This record gives sequence, C-alpha cells and structure tokens, in this order.
Amino acid sequence: MVPPTKQPAFDLLGLGARYSLYVEPPAPENSAEPWPVVLCLDGDDQFSTLCEARKKLVAKHPLPPLLLVGIGYGASYQQPGNHRARDYTSVAIEGAPDGGGADAFLDFLTTQLWPELARRYPIHPDIRGIAGHSLGALFALHAVLKPAPFFNRILASAPSLWWGDRILLQQAADLRSAQSTLPARVFLSVGLKDSSSMVTDLDLLEKQLAGNPFSQLDIHSDRFPEHNHYNAIGVGFRAGLTSLFPPKLPASPP
Repeated sequence: MVPPTKQPAFDLLGLGARYSLYVEPPAPENSAEPWPVVLCLDGDDQFSTLCEARKKLVAKHPLPPLLLVGIGYGASYQQPGNHRARDYTSVAIEGAPDGGGADAFLDFLTTQLWPELARRYPIHPDIRGIAGHSLGALFALHAVLKPAPFFNRILASAPSLWWGDRILLQQAADLRSAQSTLPARVFLSVGLKDSSSMVTDLDLLEKQLAGNPFSQLDIHSDRFPEHNHYNAIGVGFRAGLTSLFPPKLPASPP
C-alpha cells in the first residue's frame, strides 16, 4: 500500500491556479554535487508512488542522489481545481474543451517553477527529469519533442497517445522533419493488460522513432505482462528510474 502524499513543501501561483509542490527529501544537505530533479506530474496522486519506487530501488539498486518534486493542484483527479486535462494536453477534444494548455504549462515549469527550485535547493543545472503516467506521460513526451527540450530525462508510463487523434505522433514527425538531433534519454512503458489502444499506440510511436531516428535520442522501453493501466504505475516508475539514472551520471546529458 503506497502511503498518501504528504503536505506540500510550498505553493506556486501561475496560469490562474495554485500549484502544490511536494519535495523528497525535504532539504538535501551535505552533498558535494548538485542533485538532478525528477518532476512528477499528477503530484497529488502519484508522487507517493514515485517516492515508494525510489525507496524500493535503493535497497538493492544504486541510484544517484535525486530530488523528487511532485507538482499537483491540491486536488485529486476530476476534482474541482485539478487542471490536468488543460495542462497536459496540446489540443482540446470533445469532452475536454479546456484542453490545449501544454505549451503554456511547459513555459510555467521552465520559467517559474525551475528558478524557484534552484533558489530553494542545490539542483543540477543540466540533468532535468520529468515523470508521468497516462496524461502525465503524454505531457512528458510533448515536452521532449521540442527543438531544444528543457527536460532531457523522460519517464513516460502508459502515455495517452490516443489524445487528439494521436497528435503526438504528428508532433514527433514534424520535429524529425525539421531536425535530426534530439539530445535526451526516454523511457517508455505500458502494461500488456492495459487497453489494446494504449499498447498498440505505444508500439506505433516506438516504430516511428526507430524508423527515422533522432541522433542523440536514447530510447529504452519495457512491457509488463501482468499489469494494467492502474497497477503499472509503480513498476513503470521503478524501471524508468533505473533506466534513466545510472549510479554514475554522465558529465552532460543525455
């Protein structure tokens, strides 16, 4: 049983919302090196799962020091005040007319949240991670498919690639037509007992990226035969942290 998410370390106003920021460890100290950050989307609901994934890993698998930061709304899925459908998607769709705020949210993360984290904690200036599941994973992939991506360690568990008639696949194709290099490391996963569309859409993305690859884009993927959309979060986070953050980090990304 994953413990409930603790109280936020601080709040940050932006985009007409009050974002809740959860931080683990609360105050990293006595470190000779700055800490890479892993930003966890859906922080109200999934940050505790990411913390538990790290806890289970470090008992038997060496990880570098990581500052885990969950960003949420102080409101769970589908509750008033939760804006994940707006923030994590690049277009509006039927049933989600407020969708399409992904670029504005990405700008908020890079220009407001990250400077605030740097003011409060000894964070690594170059190794910047983001982790998400479902819509959060969709946003994480949207964030990396930029001409000069700010985030360069991407943990995408069961991404909702169906959104907007698979618009993310078109985003990837458009970026590849414009440039051949994308310096980042990406981990993709899905449970094989998830819906068939979730599994086959991820297959399509991987095939597309492999068929016309970006140089400097390092992709690792996994499938979990006994997991569905809900119980794949923890195993996906554990596998993703292992893949993205080896014990000795390189001097520069990816």
